[in-house]
Amino acid sequence: MTLSLGLIVNPMAGVGGSVALKGSDGVAEEALRRGAVAQAGARASRALAGLPGPLTIATWGGDMGENSVRAAGHEPRVLGSPGARTSDADTCQAARALVAAGVDLLVFAGGDGTARDLVDSIGTEVPVLGIPAGCKMHSAVYAINPEAAGSLLAALLRGDYVAVGEADVRDIDEQAFREGVVRARHYGVLRVPGEARFVQQVKCGGREVEDLVNTEIAAWVVDTMEEGVSYLMGSGSTVALVMAQLGLDNTLLGVDWVRDGELLGRDLMASEVERVISDGPARAVVSVIGGQGHVFGRGNQQFSATAIRALGLSNVMILASRTKLATLDGRPLLVDIGDADLDRSLAGLVQVTSGYDDQLLYRLAADAGDQP
Repeated sequence: MTLSLGLIVNPMAGVGGSVALKGSDGVAEEALRRGAVAQAGARASRALAGLPGPLTIATWGGDMGENSVRAAGHEPRVLGSPGARTSDADTCQAARALVAAGVDLLVFAGGDGTARDLVDSIGTEVPVLGIPAGCKMHSAVYAINPEAAGSLLAALLRGDYVAVGEADVRDIDEQAFREGVVRARHYGVLRVPGEARFVQQVKCGGREVEDLVNTEIAAWVVDTMEEGVSYLMGSGSTVALVMAQLGLDNTLLGVDWVRDGELLGRDLMASEVERVISDGPARAVVSVIGGQGHVFGRGNQQFSATAIRALGLSNVMILASRTKLATLDGRPLLVDIGDADLDRSLAGLVQVTSGYDDQLLYRLAADAGDQP
């Protein structure tokens, strides 16, 4: 089957995640000064690497796609080049040019801001597929990880039947996000090919009736904390309840360091998380994103591959009510840390705390092949 693919990479997507900036909009240079390393291009290459070929893929120059296509062993058809500093204007220009060139499917590596740019520039003219590379990805236009994107593209190249439909694009105010306030709204729709086993769902909030259950979950975590152990408290409202019961300030959308009931560090960067883990016994306390199921790789990139390897899953406390798990409709929990080998090594049954002294086993998956 002849399928014309286009690729756009937002090279700065997600660059602020590992250095506690919670996004890249307007702060990319600060993120780089803090030591962040851009990952979007490498994630795009991971998605393309397993495709039969070599293929000719229409793209934009340099870090906006050309380099990723070459790194994956395919031939880029370069239609234009960005300026010295890429911006949303470059994304919009590239998208319009690729659609005008006749691509059947536009693949992009970025976050919710990049998805918004595509809504603005091309709307629903052609189907798109997102390779997750941002910090926050509330939209339902992304594969669950780069390898899942590759599997879906391979199916299309084989000529398999793949459904296509409109999917929500959502985005939040990043400045408010950095201050601990989530202001998410529906922005528009894009046409997306895929099935639930490949494509993540739109992020869902909890229900009012969950308040008591989440309070009990938090109480169990507090009651089981051990002396001398460092607890790295992840993002989200469930973990925030733990901090409230400890009487400590909380970075709702960051990672805080607690030991023996004291707050020793706020809004840590990835390098600081790694240092805490290396200095003594440590555990991570994380929650599940409702509707999507991600445990790592969405909004908590401060937990790097190095950190998670050092911790091991046995030292990760996953918090989720049974109602929140039910929103997954049987789909597994997910990890998309950025290291494919590590992601796959974590797959299997994991313990989830769902109430006071209430633990259950739930499946954790790394890629589409692990799902039914």
